[in-house]
Amino acid sequence: MPQVMMYSTQVCPYCVMAEKLLQKKGVSNLEKVLIDKDPAQREIMMTKTGRRTVPQIYIGDTHVGGYDDLVALDRAGQLDLLLA
Repeated sequence: MPQVMMYSTQVCPYCVMAEKLLQKKGVSNLEKVLIDKDPAQREIMMTKTGRRTVPQIYIGDTHVGGYDDLVALDRAGQLDLLLA
């Protein structure tokens, strides 16, 4: 399974839902980058993704996007392929 990384904050409900979905899919190696604890990471996230909101999820080198994007991938049957 590829590395899964998520830019997150400590109080984001969409981040919690994304983490639960990923855990349901068998992801046990989720790396969370808390941008509210490290403002420099927020700048890095915005530069890499072009987005300001969290979560921002990467599976391997693929930028999945946010929670809605993650759910759409799952519904389309593509999330399992990315995680394989």
